[in-house]
Amino acid sequence: MRKNLLVSSLLLCGATLMLSEAAFASENWVGAWKLNAEKSKFSSETAARAETLKFESGSSGITLTFEGTDPQGKPMQGQYTSKFDGKEVAWTGNPSADVASPKRIDDNSYENVWKMDGKQTMTTKVVVSEDNMTLTVSETPTDANGPAASSVAVYDRQ
Repeated sequence: MRKNLLVSSLLLCGATLMLSEAAFASENWVGAWKLNAEKSKFSSETAARAETLKFESGSSGITLTFEGTDPQGKPMQGQYTSKFDGKEVAWTGNPSADVASPKRIDDNSYENVWKMDGKQTMTTKVVVSEDNMTLTVSETPTDANGPAASSVAVYDRQ
């Protein structure tokens, strides 16, 4: 009886560990990231910059929380929660968007369309490096005349 209980407990622990690792591995961007300004290329010195990103997995999806500075140099903070299925979700604290629609491409990348007042303001592609230590955000803003200069923000895993 004790042997069966021990074996059952070990199997349950092993299954739990494997499932938790699989859940984490399916979105390699989950975790904390810090901007590496030296490796980043911004189209403008006055662009809003998220200096830290934190992706947390929960029952309602993945929550992205960011902190940074707005174009005037004032602190900003915001977040959204999404299932990364391409559906629009409310985005608080972003001076360039009130809606995000992130869509998972694969384990290491997703695309996101930002909107403000129903109009598209930005398209982003987020890619995690093969070693899972670098996250690159390529941003292409859209203004009234079409696409504007792009930026690339590089983040290091914390």
